[in-house]
Amino acid sequence: MKIKKITASVHQFPIYLPMIDEPLEQRVVTFCEIETDDGLKGCGVTGAFLPWALVPAIEKEIFPEIEGMDPRDTEAIHDKVWWAVNPRAYTGVVSNALSAIDIACWDIHGKATGRTVAQLLGGHRDWAPTYITFGYPFFDKDQLCEYARKFVSEGNSRLKMVVALDKGGWREDARRIRAVRDAVGDDIDIMIDANYRFTPVDALMLCRAVEDCNLTWFEEPLHQNDARALADLRNRTNIPIACGQMEGHRWRIRELIEKQAVDILQPNCCYNGGYTETRKAAHLAQAYNMPIANGAGWPIFNMHTMAGLMNGWLVEFHWGMWQAGQKLFKGAPAPENDRVKIPDAPGLGFEPIYEALEETRVPDPETLMDAGMQTNLDGITKV
Repeated sequence: MKIKKITASVHQFPIYLPMIDEPLEQRVVTFCEIETDDGLKGCGVTGAFLPWALVPAIEKEIFPEIEGMDPRDTEAIHDKVWWAVNPRAYTGVVSNALSAIDIACWDIHGKATGRTVAQLLGGHRDWAPTYITFGYPFFDKDQLCEYARKFVSEGNSRLKMVVALDKGGWREDARRIRAVRDAVGDDIDIMIDANYRFTPVDALMLCRAVEDCNLTWFEEPLHQNDARALADLRNRTNIPIACGQMEGHRWRIRELIEKQAVDILQPNCCYNGGYTETRKAAHLAQAYNMPIANGAGWPIFNMHTMAGLMNGWLVEFHWGMWQAGQKLFKGAPAPENDRVKIPDAPGLGFEPIYEALEETRVPDPETLMDAGMQTNLDGITKV
């Protein structure tokens, strides 16, 4: 079995929340598909960052280096890519492009052997526990509480909300967290996520203000995931610290662990080099008795990590990426009663909906310019 063809494309579509007429966001996805010489196909995705750099990185830089290789030989593929394309250990575009390719390789491996990716990773179980990211910063407190109660009523007992607001600072975040806790009661897990936005002082002030709210974790509180500052914050609060979702390789993960900066590690296969690199991070975390959990979304891909490995924990059903999976992939599972079941079909267990991919495909910048259109740096199309 040999890699015969790799294609990549950028897709964009609006995401809507229930009860809100305006779109929540314009979701941008980079899709990758590998075809082998014996006709098997596998797919992978990565995120919205620098999509117009990702497509040529996949098709013109990485594919020529791995053409003709066996897609099941992921260690050999990573070694080839690292030395041919990334000898100085860059992350960013290289890690993201390699993620999409690696996921597709594992999908093919599963289809070739009749096993799910979760089974290939270790087969710890055929399901994973879930949580719902519901608390967006543009909600007011009443909307936050309304959506929190909505998801709890649908059988979800774990919820995450965004903090580090542009208005009101950490004091407003504290008020919003308390409002949600009062709305859902003490038996619901609540996580908060700052998306790198706090200074160490503001993060500490928020922790002090809400330590009695029994939060499950504080995700990526500090800019740049500064391991030294994270370790200091962790030593000064009783709220568990989680991070690692956008780290591009195992050496940054190692730093977070060695600095004792985190309680929960969050490797994401769609950004860090795929399942091959995520498994290394998970095994490193195992050696330190540390759980891994999904952050940065893409639940239908990361569920295989959380189900397949013994220290795998929660899968994030972030609304935008949850809906992206439902829109683009046939057979993509959804959470039910705090769990997601791994599909029985081999590989990833779901298949691309090519009609939806075609409908949402964004032409490359040169084509758009020829048609009198342009794209901004996030890949959002503007007429």
